[in-house]
Amino acid sequence: MKSNRRLSYLAGLAVGFTTIAMAARAQDCAPAHAFTTITPSKLTVAIYEAPPFTTARQDGSIGGTDGDILKKIAAKECLTIAPIVVDPAATIQYVLSGKADIAAGDWYRTAARAKVLGLSYPTYLDQMGIYSRTGISTVGSLIGQKVGAVSGYLWVAELQKLLGADLKLYPNPVALAQDLDGGRVDVAVDSYGTGVYAQKTGGYPGIQIKVAEPDERVQASVQPAQANLLFAKNNQGLGKALDADIEAMHKSGELADILKADGLDPSGANVGEPRLVK
Repeated sequence: MKSNRRLSYLAGLAVGFTTIAMAARAQDCAPAHAFTTITPSKLTVAIYEAPPFTTARQDGSIGGTDGDILKKIAAKECLTIAPIVVDPAATIQYVLSGKADIAAGDWYRTAARAKVLGLSYPTYLDQMGIYSRTGISTVGSLIGQKVGAVSGYLWVAELQKLLGADLKLYPNPVALAQDLDGGRVDVAVDSYGTGVYAQKTGGYPGIQIKVAEPDERVQASVQPAQANLLFAKNNQGLGKALDADIEAMHKSGELADILKADGLDPSGANVGEPRLVK
């Protein structure tokens, strides 16, 4: 019994010393900026499953490109990330209702969102991708071929004007991928990042995915949509911190490194000046 008590005592000391050490490290951490969050010392982030941009890991942590960006920001601001996994439609609502500090998941900077939400400095570009067996990368190469695209993307309207009846629209990337694999379309146009991630998990066998080269006929190839982090419009302190931290990551090259590590084209970090999708 004495030996058991001694082991318990030593274990208690170890836990106590670990707690003290953690507290000391927390006190040593000096946040880069001053702002408030819903829960002190935590950054609550609403996400949905949207690889490679946001993923929820089994250990309760956040993964994906946005997750990696947020980890860097949290470290700069001495915060721990508390992810909340919700449906895509509910993600923004969690910020608007005060249940989350940030919404992440390849959200575009749009004029409509800017009216009700805070938009951070651009994180990366959601680049237009061209999927083919021959590795084409130009808009001009689409002419005369059967092309598939998912409804709702920025490039759809201009592709319709350019390709007419040769463009077939799909409700989601899965349906598009099935027809591309079955040869019912020759080429697919979809998000570059989505396709690259899908190939990592065995999708799009035999298909080459290229970033579309700039072509004035399809403006999304010239100026891709800028992704960002969304926050409550009245939390300007958080917004200023996000802007400063993201800009610093661009200047240091950290953001390009994150894209590259996630299998994305590092050129997606060349966001240019902040702009809004009208």
